[in-house]
Amino acid sequence: MHDIRFIREAPEAFDAGLKKRGLAPLSAEILDIDRRRRAAISESEAIQANRKALSQQIGIAKRKGENADALMEEVANLEQSLKDGEREASRLDEELRIRLEVIPNLPFEEVPEGADETGNVEIRREGNQRNFSFPPKDHVALGEATGNMDFAAAVKISGSRFVFLRSHLARLERALAQFMLDLHTAGGGYTEVSPPLLVKDTAVYGVGQLPKFAEDMFRTDNGFWLIPTAEVSLTNLVNDMVLEEKELPLRFTAFTPCFRSEAGSAGKDTRGMIRQHQFPKVELVSITTPEQSADEHERMTGCAEEVLKRLGLAYRTVVLCGGDMGFGSRKTYDIEVWLPGQEAYREISSCSNMGDFQARRMNARYRPKEGKGTRFLNTLNGSALAVGRTLVAVLENYQNEDGSVTIPEALRPYMGGLELIPAPPAKK
Repeated sequence: MHDIRFIREAPEAFDAGLKKRGLAPLSAEILDIDRRRRAAISESEAIQANRKALSQQIGIAKRKGENADALMEEVANLEQSLKDGEREASRLDEELRIRLEVIPNLPFEEVPEGADETGNVEIRREGNQRNFSFPPKDHVALGEATGNMDFAAAVKISGSRFVFLRSHLARLERALAQFMLDLHTAGGGYTEVSPPLLVKDTAVYGVGQLPKFAEDMFRTDNGFWLIPTAEVSLTNLVNDMVLEEKELPLRFTAFTPCFRSEAGSAGKDTRGMIRQHQFPKVELVSITTPEQSADEHERMTGCAEEVLKRLGLAYRTVVLCGGDMGFGSRKTYDIEVWLPGQEAYREISSCSNMGDFQARRMNARYRPKEGKGTRFLNTLNGSALAVGRTLVAVLENYQNEDGSVTIPEALRPYMGGLELIPAPPAKK
């Protein structure tokens, strides 16, 4: 949600931020609604003051035994004008809220220009792409050959974009999640949380998913939303709260299934586990002050990158351009892992600084150590990592010519010491 005072004071800066997102200027339209709203409020206040003055005159006239009928009639007329004015002010206030809540956050100045992913800027590349002595297979061919990755069975009971994982692959998924959680809680300073997976309208509104992205989520018949990411639950831990600055930063992590309808993704990544309706993810959320948020963003991104470093997976980190950022973000780093089966880097994490955008929607504040009053918090979130895509990366990067997969050393303690996922049985 945007601060109307900022738009009043800096309409050019507001429009410049929208331009970086590829949007037309909106400050004039917003300020026109705001002017009419404030005029209606001022008019109502003036009528109220006039009514109060007339009421005092009526009291004086009655004490003197004078006729106050004319004054009383004037007050009655003012009552109706006041109701009309308050109704108009309320209508314009609602119009302003509805208009502001669907406008995306403004990018930071350092965010690069660009209309889509072609405008993203690579800032670093880590690890070495493996040189194979044989043509590498993609994760679908590897997984289906063993019978432990079953898309056909999932289609029968759920439809497309679902999968069954069995045996070693099911354990590998669990091992990855446990490895990530241990890394983030022991070394990263995050507090592990097991959050609700079903949430109310207020929770998804607070992080910016409603009203604009309702079609991207799943909703139950009795009004709950299935979380598209644990960001929703974790960020809402500070909904409508006032924290003390000494409590900050707060850092949370959670491993949950996530649910997305993938509206608008028809034809994209229909093969395999890259884009599914249900997928597991380890999420990071930070709650901090505006002064700390930039450093916290770098720190969070580093925590996500550390997972890939420990797993020995090649990756690159890019900063998204204005036209490719998510709705609530002011700056986003995407981490893309190398997938030899696709011969491409694919997104495995997205770490975003939301500024005070979500905090305004949630009315989440803190009380500074010095100074008076309260300020809005800053919120950040990131995948660390998308577990399914990490499983895909492990399978493709650690595959052997016979179809077996070597377990990365970092995961072996979580796999009961297993060093190798066996090759599929030879075909007779």
